Amino acid sequence: MPGSRLTAEDRRRIAEGLAAGLTYAEIARRLGRSRSTVTREIARNGGPHGYRPARAQHATNWRARRRRRTPPPAVPHPAGSRDARTAGEFEEQFAAMMVETGMSPMTARVFAALIISESGSLTAAELAQRLQVSPATISNAIRWLAGRRMVAGEREARRMRYYVDADVWYHTWTASARSMANWADTTRRGAELFGTDTPTGDRLRITSQFFELLGHDMGQAAAHWRQALSLRRRG
Repeated sequence: MPGSRLTAEDRRRIAEGLAAGLTYAEIARRLGRSRSTVTREIARNGGPHGYRPARAQHATNWRARRRRRTPPPAVPHPAGSRDARTAGEFEEQFAAMMVETGMSPMTARVFAALIISESGSLTAAELAQRLQVSPATISNAIRWLAGRRMVAGEREARRMRYYVDADVWYHTWTASARSMANWADTTRRGAELFGTDTPTGDRLRITSQFFELLGHDMGQAAAHWRQALSLRRRG
């Protein structure tokens, strides 16, 4: 029932819904739960492709026992948050949203922690403590994010501090635009190889035209944002 904890049966039905290709909203409707409850549950337990009901149930039981044994560490949240719980809930929702778009759960949690921190930066040790995971786990997530220019790092004495750059969305958007260009170029070559008078070639030609248009529009949007941001900074 709404407001109560998810049961093992609920988790089994969530797994069945994911396997059937249902949306989070439809799974939530069938369970009589809120969409945010289902989204957080999936994000915490492997994401849409790695969710396993038995493992999720075991993890929930383990977390419950752990909370009874040890109070959670104090976690700093941005000034202006109504309270730590409200900020923590938003952090989970933000991470869950990114998981829905394809990011791995742990990488999403690391990025969410960074972007809502007051300074927009945390050390690896601070991230590990905040998320209660190993330094190696943090390192793997940071490597993925840094490769896409979503985070950057700078040495601080004998440790690294990671931060979300003000231009993060410009960098990620332009990287996506370059990816669209690669799609367009590759499918165009395929269309030429198979011949546009064949079903395969025609399909590749249409695909190439789509990604070429999309990449062009994304490039223009990125340039427009860069100009707007520059004006805002000068103002």
